[in-house]
Amino acid sequence: MSYYLNSENHLDSGPIYVRENGQLHMVNLALDDVRSSLQKPRPFRLFPKGFSVELCMNREDDTAQKEKTDHFIFTYTREGNLRYSAKSLFSLVLGFISDNVDHIDSLIGFPEQIAEKLFSAAEARQKFTEPGAGLRALQKFTEAYGSLVLCSLCLRNRYLVISEKLEEIKSFRELTCLDLSCCKLGDEHELLEHLTNEALSSVTQLRLKDNCLSDAGVRKMTAPVRVMKRGLENLSLLDLSCNPQITDAGIGYLFSFRKLNCLDISGTGLKDIKAVKHKLQTHIGLVHSKVPLKEFDHSNCKTEGWADQIVLQWERVTLEAMKPQETLESRTAAHHFYGKRTRTEALGKYPLTEAHMTSSEKLQFYKEKAADCHGPLSKHEALSSQESKKGKKRAFEEPEKEQSSSSQSSKQKYVCLAVEDWDLLNSY
Repeated sequence: MSYYLNSENHLDSGPIYVRENGQLHMVNLALDDVRSSLQKPRPFRLFPKGFSVELCMNREDDTAQKEKTDHFIFTYTREGNLRYSAKSLFSLVLGFISDNVDHIDSLIGFPEQIAEKLFSAAEARQKFTEPGAGLRALQKFTEAYGSLVLCSLCLRNRYLVISEKLEEIKSFRELTCLDLSCCKLGDEHELLEHLTNEALSSVTQLRLKDNCLSDAGVRKMTAPVRVMKRGLENLSLLDLSCNPQITDAGIGYLFSFRKLNCLDISGTGLKDIKAVKHKLQTHIGLVHSKVPLKEFDHSNCKTEGWADQIVLQWERVTLEAMKPQETLESRTAAHHFYGKRTRTEALGKYPLTEAHMTSSEKLQFYKEKAADCHGPLSKHEALSSQESKKGKKRAFEEPEKEQSSSSQSSKQKYVCLAVEDWDLLNSY
């Protein structure tokens, strides 16, 4: 004991202060009676005895993973020693809320910077892939932040994702670009009916290539715009190529898209192509392009927004759900032996038919920009301007007749709505 008191290596707790009558007094620890009362101190411990840290990085047990306390960050020093530090209170709260993100009442008015971090934390925990809870959580974000969650959605060749996550896809609001090419939706698919909803009035680019659409599907898609001036009224680009059941009558429904600048109807069932070209030019000012338009390149449409990785998670989950079919390899071998073609080989031939399509067979239309009238006029332009001045009276008289005739024809169109159109319009 005397050796411990005289040694300099013992644990020194420092001076002790006592307040008496409003004054501080320092107790002198050098007194013999105090030293004699001291006992040998226990070794200093950062944590109490029995505390242990367990790394649960890749635990397969879900209950153990939920019950673990992930309050520390573990790193290694240069010497190879394990070093741990406590997480910040913000990260702990963020992790707790992301684990219970489906119980949030509303996020309206919440700061966007914090909401983006909360969305990323919930995405890392794959909360949006959970059935039921993921949909509720996604709806809270979309109704509060709209286009920030997702402004462009590409679902090309992802029919499985559409069938499994249809309600989640319908929850996205304020989309400006939507690519549903090669999904074989048909005229009666629920997503096609959702396109006519007012929630997707912000869509400006819509790609419905190779979706087994007919004139009935085009009529259903354009009914709200033709009658109520709502729905896809802001559409500027439309791709209806590789839908052979769309005929000349179906093209007539597209005249209600007054803001349409680019249209692709290649591979449709048109009979009088010359008449269709003339109608598109006279009604909505679209001119046939002799060269393929870059606007219809698939690389222009991508999934952009906070939820871009969620779409990949959905696709991965749906593909993993289809994995248990281990007998597919033996079946494909049997098909090759008996000379039968597999379904995947048949599906792979669709892009080849489009690749062999020449530029003359492509029916892509664009709207010409107005010419600059401030430049010097040539001799031919001057003569044409004089002729236009001479026929100005006739030009002013003709629109009145055209307006009257167009009003009558428009009334006839509205009266001639089918029963399906009225059922669709009554659903709004």
